[in-house]
Amino acid sequence: MSISERIIVPLDVASQEAAIALIDQLPQVTFWKVGLELFVSSGAPILTRLKQRQKRIFLDLKFHDIPNTVAGACAAAASYGVDLITIHAATGSAGLQLAQTALRASAEHAGVPVPKLIAVTLLTSISARTLAFELKVPLELPEYTLEMALLAQASGLAGAVCSPQEVQQLRQTCGDEFVLVTPGVRPTWAEAGDQKRIMTPRQALEAGSTYVVIGRPITAAEQPGRAFERICQEIEDA
Repeated sequence: MSISERIIVPLDVASQEAAIALIDQLPQVTFWKVGLELFVSSGAPILTRLKQRQKRIFLDLKFHDIPNTVAGACAAAASYGVDLITIHAATGSAGLQLAQTALRASAEHAGVPVPKLIAVTLLTSISARTLAFELKVPLELPEYTLEMALLAQASGLAGAVCSPQEVQQLRQTCGDEFVLVTPGVRPTWAEAGDQKRIMTPRQALEAGSTYVVIGRPITAAEQPGRAFERICQEIEDA
């Protein structure tokens, strides 16, 4: 894969019209993330529009419910022909396994490639302090993230979402084939925003990320296309 193909840009906007406008500004982007805000406001038609433009799609809805419900949601999502779908690892092994089985069966029935189901280990907005004092999880943050990734792998999932600060350990433990998607990636010239555990794009890729998710440094830039090219160039030149 080229560097540009390993960068996923989120369509974190409130309408399909705004999403199309952003896509038009960034024709060089091949991989887009559709999250909760856009999917709730626009529904499946935005996925159809992206497919019509031969774009890859990361459907980041972070399913988290009882096993039958997440299985049904994954089965429905698989029929859209997207590339990646997220589910919370905290759903548990029964839900993860059922979701993976349902997703595969639905994709095969629809005649589309089977999307990769990847588990969210821990939101990148959650710090070690929040994990310990608010969520009352007794494990250290890196250990908790690793346990969630191993649970996903043991349940048959293709990969996990983690912060770049945990990606090296997960890559070493889970192997080269395990897909690791890392949000919380910011070039040195961008603000961190609400992300707590961040790295630069180059650092994240060198640590073992398969894909990096980079949003506001690109989408909020005065010239989004120029910002995207700058990030690609900085990774290649480093």
